[in-house]
Amino acid sequence: MPRAVQKAIMHALLAAGLAALPDGASAAKLDELTAAERAAYLKRAKIWAPVDVARRDVRLGPQGPEAFAPGAEVTCTYEERTEKGLGHTPKFDCRLPGGDVVKVKYGAANGEVYAAVAATRLFWALGFGAEAEYPARVVCLRCPQDPWERQEPRLDRVVFDPAMIERHPFVPIAEKGKPSLWKWQELDDVDESAGGATPAERDALTLLAAFVQHGDNKEENQRLVCPAEQVRKDASGGEICGQPWLIVHDLGRTFGRGAIRHLSTVSSANFAEWSEVKVWEDPGRCEAELDARFFHKTLKDPRVSEAGRALLARQLGALSDDQIRGIFEASRVAFREWKEPGQRGRNGTPERWTAAFKDKRQQIAAARCPR
Repeated sequence: MPRAVQKAIMHALLAAGLAALPDGASAAKLDELTAAERAAYLKRAKIWAPVDVARRDVRLGPQGPEAFAPGAEVTCTYEERTEKGLGHTPKFDCRLPGGDVVKVKYGAANGEVYAAVAATRLFWALGFGAEAEYPARVVCLRCPQDPWERQEPRLDRVVFDPAMIERHPFVPIAEKGKPSLWKWQELDDVDESAGGATPAERDALTLLAAFVQHGDNKEENQRLVCPAEQVRKDASGGEICGQPWLIVHDLGRTFGRGAIRHLSTVSSANFAEWSEVKVWEDPGRCEAELDARFFHKTLKDPRVSEAGRALLARQLGALSDDQIRGIFEASRVAFREWKEPGQRGRNGTPERWTAAFKDKRQQIAAARCPR
């Protein structure tokens, strides 16, 4: 049977929900899928895997050939962008000596530099998918003084400290011509019987998003991806993903409180705000509090099941006091600066962050959900 006919049949089966992509044809690349192929991957996506929480070194973070030691000095060369890019947080691209281009977020008063490290370390420690974020001292060669504001003039050497380097150990899965995004409502399309995440796992992720106050949860901040080691070639040379994942791509607006117009002073690494937010908007219904007042939000005050609550409670309960404190030490939240005068007390010491974390954890552990 001609290859074109095989693909047409496979697309029809995918659209009808009668086949899964790995057993048939694939697009040339994982980011060149049809809508049906993307839907098939979403249907069997994972969001959580069992891990030995107690053995996770949250200060060191995810390790591998692309990892950086905590607070490492990293030298790179400024990579000029043709456009400024999305978002509101100061960042730039920088080329490492080996040729890799990484994204650097910077600024002592940029809450995302601290919050993203804390949140990704927590997600990783509990077994949920997230990008790898590393706190660093970045030495940028041939670099503007403030790359987010202007690309000229270039200086021989500019130091950014504190800074954070993003690593992306995933291959995007997307329709051709579209970015790899997902809305929180699409969790309902994941099917356990097809190999995807269970309802309990989906609810646990949702409750964790509320726990860290992931208020900026528009679809651009989530990704449908394939771990690099899960990508393989089919007979025709196209790409197939052995196990797709749904991950939260951008956790910079966390450990604060959702706010209008992306106010990072409120929504990122703000102890005074985060410590005051209760886990439950309605404890009797297990409706979590997530006042996502950002534009284009896709998750607000979610209601979760008892199975989801219990799963997250178990994972959070496996964290030791030292691990919890380590999350906030690794993210350097105590050193966060503020543009507004008189805000220093909103940082919180690692000890105060740990106490607030444990209080919220206890709110989850003590609850019982009606469904």
